[in-house]
Amino acid sequence: MHFLYNLFILISEKVLLLFGNFFGKKVEQFRRGQFEVFKKLEHCINHSNPVIWMHVSSLGEYEQGLPILEKLRIAYPNHQLILTFFSPSGYEVKKDTTPVDCVVYLPVDTPKNAREFLEVLQPEMVFFVKYDFWPNYLFQLKKMGVKTYLISGLFSENHIFFRSYNAWLKKSLFAFTHFFVQDEHSKIVLKNNGFDNVVLAGDTRFDRVFHIADQAEPLDFILKFKQDKPLIIIGSSWPEDEKLWANYIDKTQHKVKFLVAPHQIDKNHIQAIKKSIHKPVAVFTEIKQETEYDKDILILDTIGMLNKAYRYANIVYVGNGFGKSIHNIQEPAIYGVPIITGPHIQKFKEAVDLAALGGLVVVRDQKSLDQIVDNLLLNPKLAEEKSAITKQYSLRNLGASDKIINFITKQL
Repeated sequence: MHFLYNLFILISEKVLLLFGNFFGKKVEQFRRGQFEVFKKLEHCINHSNPVIWMHVSSLGEYEQGLPILEKLRIAYPNHQLILTFFSPSGYEVKKDTTPVDCVVYLPVDTPKNAREFLEVLQPEMVFFVKYDFWPNYLFQLKKMGVKTYLISGLFSENHIFFRSYNAWLKKSLFAFTHFFVQDEHSKIVLKNNGFDNVVLAGDTRFDRVFHIADQAEPLDFILKFKQDKPLIIIGSSWPEDEKLWANYIDKTQHKVKFLVAPHQIDKNHIQAIKKSIHKPVAVFTEIKQETEYDKDILILDTIGMLNKAYRYANIVYVGNGFGKSIHNIQEPAIYGVPIITGPHIQKFKEAVDLAALGGLVVVRDQKSLDQIVDNLLLNPKLAEEKSAITKQYSLRNLGASDKIINFITKQL
C-alpha cells in the first residue's frame, strides 16, 4: 500500500507541476509555490540558528497553530520559525503576515521531497496541526530522530490511520514524540492503538479566538447599522444557507437587523444575494450615504471583519452546515451568543458539544430555522440561557496553548 501511495503522489505531483495552470487559479498558485520552495528557503534559512518548523493545512489550522507559534517565539527567541502551508487559500492570505521567519508551501509528500526538504531545514522541533500530517515526512522525521508534535489532534476509531489495510500508515504515527489532543476520546483511541505518549490539552483555537475578541477594535459601522434593534449575523454563508435566510427575511415581521457575510464575496454572488431578498439591502463596499445604514439588511462583502462583528450579534447563524462542514463556531461562541447552523456538525467537537449543551441549535429545513429564530426573538430568557452556555463553554476551554508549551519546555 505504501508503494501505491507513493506512486499516486508522484503522478499527482507531475500532473500538477506540468499542467497546474489548466486547473484553475488555486491549483496554479500551488504549482508556482512548489517551484519556489527551495529557492525561498535558501534565502531565509540561517543555519547558525536552530530551526522550529510548523506545518498547517490552511487558514483554520493556521489559526489553531498561531497561539503556539507566538509562544514559541517567546520561549525560543534564538530559533528560526518556519511555517508551511498545503493550501493556497492559507498561504496566499498569510504569507506576509505571520510571526515567523519564513513561509513556504509544503513540497508534495514524496520520499525524495521529504528527504530534501528536511535536509535543508534540519529542524530541532516540528509541529503538525490537527489533521494535516503526511506519512513520508513522518517516516523521515522518525529516521532523523527529530522531536515531532501533533497539536489539537482529533482521532476516532475509524480514522484512516487505524483501518486494517493501512498498517503502514499507522506506523508513520510513531514519529510523534507526543500527541496533544482535544478530547478524552482521542486519547483513548490512540491508547487502544498502542500510543501512550498522549496529552489531553484541548483545542488551541479557543485561545486564538479569545485573543482576537480581547484585542478587537470597535466596528462603528455596525453600531450605526444595528441602531437599537436586535442583530442577526449570518456568517460565512453558502447558497443553501442564503436561500433559507432570504425566505425568512422576506416574511418576518420582527423589528430586527440582518448582517449577511457570505463565504464568497465576488460581485456576481453579492448581486445574487441582493436580488433574492425582496426588501431594501445595503452592500458595505457600496455605501456612500449614512442613510444606507437605515436599511434592515447589510451584506458585508469584505474579508477580515466577521470575527470582530460577532460581538454585536444577538443571534448568529454559521454557514455551510448544509454543505461538507460548518465554518468556525468558536468565533461567535467566545462572545456568548446563541448559535444556529445546519445539520453537518459531526466533524467538529465544539459544535457537537454545544449542541448537546443547548448553546447551539441545528436546523434541517426552512420550518426549523423559522421556528428557532422566532423563539429566540420572542423569548429573551431562552436567548440569554443559550448565550450563557456558549460563553461558559468557551471560557472553560481556554489554556490549551499554555499546557502544550509548558509541557514541551519542561521536557527539553
